[in-house]
Amino acid sequence: MFIFRQLFDATSSTYTYLLASEGDAVLIDPVFEQARRDAALLRELGLRLVATLDTHVHADHVTGAWLLKQRLGSQIAVSGAAGAAGADRLLQHGDRIPFGGRNLEVRATPGHTDGCLSYVLDGQTMAFTGDALLIRGCGRTDFQQGSAERLHASVHTQLFSLPPRCLIYPGHDYRGITASSVAEERRYNPRLGGDASLGDFVGYMQHLGLPHPKLIDVAVPANLRCGQPAEGAPSAAEPAWAPLSFTFSGLWEIDPDALAERGSHLQVVDVREAAEWNDALGHIRGAKLLPMAELAARQDELDRDRPVVAVCRSGTRSAQACQLLQKAGFAHVANLSGGMLRWRSQGHPVEGERV
Repeated sequence: MFIFRQLFDATSSTYTYLLASEGDAVLIDPVFEQARRDAALLRELGLRLVATLDTHVHADHVTGAWLLKQRLGSQIAVSGAAGAAGADRLLQHGDRIPFGGRNLEVRATPGHTDGCLSYVLDGQTMAFTGDALLIRGCGRTDFQQGSAERLHASVHTQLFSLPPRCLIYPGHDYRGITASSVAEERRYNPRLGGDASLGDFVGYMQHLGLPHPKLIDVAVPANLRCGQPAEGAPSAAEPAWAPLSFTFSGLWEIDPDALAERGSHLQVVDVREAAEWNDALGHIRGAKLLPMAELAARQDELDRDRPVVAVCRSGTRSAQACQLLQKAGFAHVANLSGGMLRWRSQGHPVEGERV
């Protein structure tokens, strides 16, 4: 089965793409700050990350390639023309990147930068174009070895030559548009489509008047290290107060065994209704009953300096409680995975059980 997901980083308007087949996955253009999210999705889908593929040396965000390699053992693949250090594979035009029973063809599409690559799925039904071709636009050509002439040639020979129905998935979109097609961009792209000539395109690109990306002085050096933090720079820290797992929905979770081991050091908040406190499932010893309907009004009853674990019957209402507490400024919050149902099924003790 082929799996495809389009993920989004709101800060940089970057799209990250997950493609998988037969349990093996690749990520195109991962973002450093979203590595937890991406790892959680891979875990929940039961996938092994084979490689991360960057379309170019980004100027507006730091790649998550190095961080994902540390966490998941994936290979880092970048263009051999990018000049980046620390990659496991330096890609050339015409290379193939296998994952499961599928593969991506590497096409060199320089012009935005020297090392720009596009990745075309076997069958030429999908193309991941980075900044070479955007939806009704393209990447700028005024820094980082940019060349309007080279970009024009890249798009026309390597991307507009694909089948008309081939879907275009760009590296960014600032309007929330998710995809286009070769046919659409050939006809409607105001910079490169229709009857626009090379001279028209060069003239257009010479007068964009855009400021440099705000993070360029940070992002480019980091991306030339494939996202590895500079020596002495702080890395993304994991919570130290308990062994937690991060979910694709954006919550930290703790399993019943870990809570049973550390419960005396934590605040356990049961958000069920009062009638459920002593029902057939009982409640966890030392837990505090704060029903969801009362949680917002009674949050001051909790110590903000101690981690909080939210509990309900199945983990659903307590997930909502975690979000509420996080918005209220609680820094260390986790959901009990599976709630009281899983707590009981794993044989942990309860109080107040009504037989």
